[in-house]
Amino acid sequence: MKGQAVHFGAGSIGRGFLGQIYCESGYHTTFIDVVPSVVNALNERGNYPLHIVSDTGMETTHITDVSAISGTSLEDAAAALARADIASTAVGLHALPHIAPVIARAVALRFENKDAASLDILICENLKDGEAHVRGLVAGHLAPSLLETLETRVGFIEASIGRMVPVITPEQRAEDPLAVWVEPYCELPVDARGFRGPIPPLKNLKPSSDFGAYVERKLFVHNLTHAATAYLGHLRGYAYVYEAIRDDTVRARVEAAGRETCRALVKKYGMDAASLEVHLQDLIYRYHNRALADPIARVGRDPVRKLGPEDRLVGAMGLCRSQNIASHAVATAAAAAILYDNPGDEAAMQVQALLRKGGVAAVLREICGLSPDSTAYIMIQRAFQALRKNVKES
Repeated sequence: MKGQAVHFGAGSIGRGFLGQIYCESGYHTTFIDVVPSVVNALNERGNYPLHIVSDTGMETTHITDVSAISGTSLEDAAAALARADIASTAVGLHALPHIAPVIARAVALRFENKDAASLDILICENLKDGEAHVRGLVAGHLAPSLLETLETRVGFIEASIGRMVPVITPEQRAEDPLAVWVEPYCELPVDARGFRGPIPPLKNLKPSSDFGAYVERKLFVHNLTHAATAYLGHLRGYAYVYEAIRDDTVRARVEAAGRETCRALVKKYGMDAASLEVHLQDLIYRYHNRALADPIARVGRDPVRKLGPEDRLVGAMGLCRSQNIASHAVATAAAAAILYDNPGDEAAMQVQALLRKGGVAAVLREICGLSPDSTAYIMIQRAFQALRKNVKES
């Protein structure tokens, strides 16, 4: 009998990442989603195409043995989850409170049988402290008598999403609403300590007992360099990530920023420097993927969040400072984010309005959370002045 996987969210990450992992591991996948057209199409077809694209061409595989349940049907969704061998979420921070009642109901149903196996749920949200956050949300919908069961028999496992899946264009969606385009990279690092039952034999699952190092590597190497490519590329007039990273100036600055944070991670966690350099170069190689056609507008979206005190730019500078590593290249990437003036991005326009009103000092205080006497404040301010001068002269 096939294993049963349940995944919340039949979007690009759900269909383009988790669906592939479950299919290739021999599971039937039940997607829980609130978009009726997607739910109906998955049930009618039972499969969908996954286009794996790179500069060497496109390979299309079909993700089979799938079905779907509407997320608006709490009882149906909970019943499916209660029977699952493994489950996962990729719905986004704001949707997590809406799936918590379903998980709570599933816990109540599953553990009516005192001998039921533990339930483990992969939290694929790139959410800091995701385990505690989701566990707290679910606990709020459970009877007090089930709280110990939730703690001891339900695992919420933090995961780090590294696969790049661009937003599907209207033209692609019109051609096939279920198709997904993804890059070849398909690894899912997870926190091995979060499982309550045995770790399942999922293809490309990478359990780690030192998951904090993976989380910071993802945020301060991958997310940092991806954003740096977008913001620095935007300043030079590019529309796509693959165009920006082919610019020698952009690439040099992106690599320099990544190396600063890699050095900090080596000092903080004892990570292998050579392996981190291989990882950085692999990321640079992946950014070259012309076939993925990842828009700078997608990668650079919401600079308010990305410039936050603990996020990929200012947070990376904090990491470097804690390890006595200079972060001038990261400061340049942060300055480029402040200069990101995409009219189609509401958050970017918010930064630009603050910049016009109070100058870069206001952005550094109010968005980056930096004090004027901090090293990061001074470094970003200087980098901003240098970049703005170059933009005006070009």
